[in-house]
Amino acid sequence: MDSGVKLIYYRGYILIRLRIIDTQWDIVKKLKEFNLNNSGENWKISYATPTYGGWDLLIECIFSSLEDLDKIISFCRTDNDLRKWIETTTTLISIRRNFKP
Repeated sequence: MDSGVKLIYYRGYILIRLRIIDTQWDIVKKLKEFNLNNSGENWKISYATPTYGGWDLLIECIFSSLEDLDKIISFCRTDNDLRKWIETTTTLISIRRNFKP
């Protein structure tokens, strides 16, 4: 769908600390399913990987508005499974825009 309007994309990173160990791949699967169910929108989860250190999981997403990013964060906070598995999150937003998805 090309309406002639050029969208501006931003990149965001969600750092996740697990409440229940070994649920990182369950979280990634859940987020991918959420991404597929909302495929007509202007955001997507572009990358996910478990990490070592203070955070257990890194999720990269691209979006065109803060409302789009809010949908992803709200899903992490309200989904019944994710609420059980995730202890806390921190979200980082890139200041560089016009990232091409």
